Amino acid sequence: MSTVDIITLIAIILFARLGIRLFMRYRRMKKEDKDNSSTENDS
Repeated sequence: MSTVDIITLIAIILFARLGIRLFMRYRRMKKEDKDNSSTENDS
């Protein structure tokens, strides 16, 4: 593997980890919004 291949591989891994982290945070925020709206409607 050449240097460019290694750098590309590292960049892909870092972007994948960042994307997964953002996706998990988005899902958690969406779920919390749903919980908050349901509790507000109940009271």
